[in-house]
Amino acid sequence: MKLKIIASVSLVWMLGTTGYAQILRLEDALQYSADRYDKIKSKQQLVAAAEQQTAYQKQQYLPDVTLAAQQSFGTVNMLHGPMYAYGGMASGATSMPLAEQNWNAAFGSLYFANVNWNVFTFGKIKNQVILGIKKEHTAKADLAQEIFQHQVKVSAAYLNLLASQRIRYVQEKNLARAQVFYEMTDARARSGLIAEVDAQLARAEVSNAKSLQIKSHDRELEFSKQLAVLLDEPFQTYRLDSLYSTSIPRKTTTGADIQQHPLLQHQQRKIDEGQQKGMLLQVNRLPSVSAFGVLQGRGSGFSPNYAQDISAYSAGYFKGVGIQRSNYLLGFSLSWNLTNVLRFNTSIREQKFLTRSLQKEFDGYKKELQAQAELASSQIINAYDNFGETQVQLTAAEMAYRQHTSLYENGLTTLVDYTQALYSLNRAEIEYEIAQNNVWQALLLLASAKGDLGIFIQHN
Repeated sequence: MKLKIIASVSLVWMLGTTGYAQILRLEDALQYSADRYDKIKSKQQLVAAAEQQTAYQKQQYLPDVTLAAQQSFGTVNMLHGPMYAYGGMASGATSMPLAEQNWNAAFGSLYFANVNWNVFTFGKIKNQVILGIKKEHTAKADLAQEIFQHQVKVSAAYLNLLASQRIRYVQEKNLARAQVFYEMTDARARSGLIAEVDAQLARAEVSNAKSLQIKSHDRELEFSKQLAVLLDEPFQTYRLDSLYSTSIPRKTTTGADIQQHPLLQHQQRKIDEGQQKGMLLQVNRLPSVSAFGVLQGRGSGFSPNYAQDISAYSAGYFKGVGIQRSNYLLGFSLSWNLTNVLRFNTSIREQKFLTRSLQKEFDGYKKELQAQAELASSQIINAYDNFGETQVQLTAAEMAYRQHTSLYENGLTTLVDYTQALYSLNRAEIEYEIAQNNVWQALLLLASAKGDLGIFIQHN
């Protein structure tokens, strides 16, 4: 008989097998999965990266400080005349123009310290820092959403495995009953009290019960494997908490409040990030005010009168690498690329459309989750009602089985009637186990739709 699964929020069915000595509580399984699952670990690294990005944006408030030292060896031939070097000057030679080319060369040096500080950026750096914080919040919300989804899958897999274990237990009881019935029938057939065909039919019932027990065991192994994967553990057999197979959750009257659902929180963080990107694009249209300062020292192996006397130079290293002249420069600069106003206007409109798209997705998710919560609230009521009906069926099936057993032992009913009672009892026991598990599955669906696993955990 196929196991009915109510939960439908991407609930992956999983579990494992090899020998789990201790009872695996659901709370422990949820914690193990959050600590071990590789995709969650990946999201945690993304959160750490976002935090570093925020720290980097805050460091943009610091000024640029550049220290440089240059020592070179070359000639200084110059000519009067205009020139243009594409992409910037490849080299620079300082001297008065000389009458003719020569290959006199000496060492020269340049040392400088440069400070450039964007003292006022009209909110550019501030908004970059805020954007970094928004991205950090988005990464954290994504992590929380990933953990929540994974724990929902683990919870569903846990319940599915428990249901399969209970069905296997039912089939083992059914096999035991069929075996006892066969032994009784076989003894009566050998005594000549009943026909041999009855013993063969009873033996067939034992074989059928054994087949059902094997199939239920296969199903249990499948769910064991799935849970082991979710817990990042080797394949093994789990002993689960019997609470979920011996009781049902108390009825809940909680409404369908989904505002804090991790999916909606993640989507809202993405919207906030998009809005902040728009604000950053707006301030990027504005100018920047910078303060700067330069301290420079130069040295040269060419003497000041080299233009008049081309022999007035020294090729010695230490003659050219010392500091012979110094300069400093202080000032403020205002820079404003006016065409950025046009460029960023287009980018701002683009970002507005992207943010509106995120908002529409948010609205769609909210409506879907709201409908799912309302559906789950109705389904849990039906699950309770169905469980009550299976209790009635089980009680009636047990009474009918005991009655037909007694009648058959006394030769007052046929084998067909007895096997029908046996089948009805087996079916009622399975339906009872499934119905009980489905109450928990319905509660899990409600918790999944509302984004709060506490709704499910607190009922155990």
